[in-house]
Amino acid sequence: MRSRKLFHTIILFTGCAISPLLSHAQRLEVTLPEDPAAVIAVVGKSNILLGDLLPQADARIADVEEQSGQTISAEQRRDARLSLVKGLLGKTIQTKMMRESFLLEQVGSENADKREEADAKLSGRARQMFHEAELPELKKQYDTNDLRELDGILRKKGSSLLARQRDFIDQMLGHLYIRGNVNREPNVSLSEIITEYRAEKESYFRPERARWEQLTVEKENFPSEADARRAIQEMGREAVFGGSMQAVARARSQEPFASNGGVHDWASRGSLASEPLDAQIFSLPLNKISGVIQDGRGFHIIRVLERKAADYTPQSELQDELRSKIRKRKIEESQRLALDRMRDKIPVWTLFPEDIPGSKPLPVSITRRNGSTNR
Repeated sequence: MRSRKLFHTIILFTGCAISPLLSHAQRLEVTLPEDPAAVIAVVGKSNILLGDLLPQADARIADVEEQSGQTISAEQRRDARLSLVKGLLGKTIQTKMMRESFLLEQVGSENADKREEADAKLSGRARQMFHEAELPELKKQYDTNDLRELDGILRKKGSSLLARQRDFIDQMLGHLYIRGNVNREPNVSLSEIITEYRAEKESYFRPERARWEQLTVEKENFPSEADARRAIQEMGREAVFGGSMQAVARARSQEPFASNGGVHDWASRGSLASEPLDAQIFSLPLNKISGVIQDGRGFHIIRVLERKAADYTPQSELQDELRSKIRKRKIEESQRLALDRMRDKIPVWTLFPEDIPGSKPLPVSITRRNGSTNR
């Protein structure tokens, strides 16, 4: 049972978006190849090998086992590996698709030699950026300038310098594809803001609200209820004749806002835990000190400073929020369309086609390496 719980922990805390746990029948149907050199996906002209992802999965499993001090069973380890590789593969395929789309945009329908030339040129620039920007950060992160030592540290985490460089290049070229196909600063017109406000107006409704000053004594702080009542009455007389309810609150009140002079900022009708207080706050004349108000907690005296009737937050106060909301939606839609175009032009074959919309099953023969198969 503890082993099963650890398996769930591995899946939940390794950051992979995965499908639900596999049934026994599904595990028999879908398994990982034995050979790390086996191809588990083909994205356009690029292959993804099991060995590209498996070390990361194994490192994550080992990390959780070490932190928990427990070890999962061999069967659960196979399941965890499968689930983690599936999650990692989905992310890797999308990155590769963006890279392939960017390269395709650079060379169009030109021949394979032109594509390889463009790939080499762009990858070279990205590799240079890795050495200028990413590598110094890795050295700083792991506190070493020794590349061999750094590579060893990364390998313990399921990566390597070469793998980090490869991922950086893929991500950079993918970023260039997104940057060239997604408008990050879409225009938002006033008419769009007005339409958005009208469509969502009910969500901007503000109920009746008030702000007030308050004196409080809690019954539990006194020997008897009568003693608590006498204390609040004395505080009320001091506020009336001394002329400063806030000064009395700071000196003697027993509620969370006492240090702020008992001043409560805007609260909506019906939002208070104390029904007697809520009723008085929204019925007393403004700037008049109330009588003693009793509830389950104790005794209170209040003075309502200001009330506002129920209304809607005006559009003028929401201009920036609405503009940001519309802009974010436009960017997301632009990204969705860019990804749809990418899927239309970059063919994908994968060991797990159910995870990637529009992909095709990877032929069994492609995964064979040294006689091993995925089935």
